[in-house]
Amino acid sequence: MKIKYSILTLLLFCSSILFAQNVKITASASKTTAATGEVFEVTFNIQGAGGGSFSPPNFNGFQEVGQSSSSVIDDNGSSSSVTYQLVPMSVGDFTIGPAVVVEKGKRFSSNVLKIKVIKGKPVPQNAQPQSARDNGVSSRDLKDLSKVVFMRAVVDKSTVYQGEQIILNYRIYSRLGIEQMAPNKLPELNGFWSEEIKSTQQQQVRDEVYKGVRYRVLDLKQVILFPEHAGDLTIDPFGAIFYVDVPVQSNDPMDQFFGSVNQVKYQAKSAPLTIHVKPLPEAGKPAGFTGAVGDFNMEASVDKTELKANEALNYKVKLSGYGNIKLLKSLSTAFPADFEKYDPKISDSVTDDESGVSGYRFYNYLLIPRHQGDYTIDPLKFSYFNPVSNKYITVTSKGFHIKVDKGTSQNNVTELNDADKQDIKMLSKDIRYIKTNNTDLDKPADAFYGSVGYYLLLLFGPLLSYGAYVYRNWLIKTNSDVVKVKSRKAGKVAAKHLANAEKQLLANNKQAFYENISTGLYGYLSDKLNIQYANLDRETITSALKAKSVSDKLVGQLLDTIDLCEMARYAPVRNISEKEVFEKAKGIINDIENEI
Repeated sequence: MKIKYSILTLLLFCSSILFAQNVKITASASKTTAATGEVFEVTFNIQGAGGGSFSPPNFNGFQEVGQSSSSVIDDNGSSSSVTYQLVPMSVGDFTIGPAVVVEKGKRFSSNVLKIKVIKGKPVPQNAQPQSARDNGVSSRDLKDLSKVVFMRAVVDKSTVYQGEQIILNYRIYSRLGIEQMAPNKLPELNGFWSEEIKSTQQQQVRDEVYKGVRYRVLDLKQVILFPEHAGDLTIDPFGAIFYVDVPVQSNDPMDQFFGSVNQVKYQAKSAPLTIHVKPLPEAGKPAGFTGAVGDFNMEASVDKTELKANEALNYKVKLSGYGNIKLLKSLSTAFPADFEKYDPKISDSVTDDESGVSGYRFYNYLLIPRHQGDYTIDPLKFSYFNPVSNKYITVTSKGFHIKVDKGTSQNNVTELNDADKQDIKMLSKDIRYIKTNNTDLDKPADAFYGSVGYYLLLLFGPLLSYGAYVYRNWLIKTNSDVVKVKSRKAGKVAAKHLANAEKQLLANNKQAFYENISTGLYGYLSDKLNIQYANLDRETITSALKAKSVSDKLVGQLLDTIDLCEMARYAPVRNISEKEVFEKAKGIINDIENEI
């Protein structure tokens, strides 16, 4: 404390002597016309003050939701600024009076600001002005942090049809500063097919009014869900550990001006959320319906309409739209009987974002007409359920007339694309034809019969069979214990994830790098300790490793690395490089293998 005062006194003394000049204070606003419920800023810039006192004006008619300050001492003198975030409470014309700085017994005042407030968002009638430092958090609230820092699971809809997509957001709401965060309980999401939204950009903190109170909000995890069956399904809680800046009352004038906080470790989790899933209606369900839910279009095309027998024909189908594209089943196609059909090659071009799953699925069928003639490929039908209109819809592609001429050779497939050659066997190699010409047949050599090698083979044959029998029984016994097999192979599985992380590191994809490191560590622990992935948390990991006599130091290093990887998804990591994180994770796995 004495050191803090000594340094501050020295700085103020030097600034007042070296940069003594007339003090100038100016006020400015980010906008002069604001709507109720809208946040805007008022900034006071102070030039030349060497340590005088600052008094802000009364913000009558406005709610104060935040404050920030900065100061600089350079060749041009000392300068500082104080910024207030304000929210208009009612419509009208308001005047923000001058701020005052007292320097060496003299008063210096800022200019007056005129703010016009128009009708906007409704403002709660019981809203009270908030102090800048604690965002309106009272001492009573601080006794129960769950009132000022909490998590929510938010969905865009809570009543859906089976197979209809849901956008799920796990969010943290806070009226205090948060320095670090690390998830410690991942949801299982039983009953849903899920797809996590992986954003290449870091999530941004934003303001949101919830139940009449303004919070700073951050999306921690975003997932797209598709309910797999009807009924009431529960979305599991998401838990995380936070380090929260809790304001502390102090009689120290410096603490009163700049604010004093204690960093408190706080654990929060969202409440379970119930989703009501309705079964798809039976009325009007088409005969060929296979479970597609969303809004889709379909196009079909062929690469040629005239070809020779035994040539390849590509029949392509493109399904586009939004919904459960990745869950679509094979199409029900009907091709002419003389067309040989191969299983389709399926490829997706899908986007997973905040609006859901959308994109394309391509089906490429390879067809081979075997005989000459005129053929028709009938139109293809595809049925889906649209949850917006509550109707089944059937879309139909166009049909195609195919003319097949006589081939030059009935024994070989010709004129194939490079991509198709590997999928088709030459007809002449399927069955060898009987030779009708004279062919000389060689007599089999009989020199081997009765030789030493002949009798050695007779001797070693049973021995080798018995050895194979013993090895087979040993292999079955060794692999019968699935838990031991997973534990034995845990290191190899983790090594694959670390190899992927190293590739992402070389590509400078930091977010994917930390995700692979985290997945590798969690997957290794799940296999090694025989604990389900979703049940892994700090307490479970610690107790399981200690039960296997792993040292406390190594357990601490593991947990620190896991927390580091989780925090890197939400904020930049300092004081350690990605290469060091990679080597540390690899070393931790090797050390655990040695100790266990």
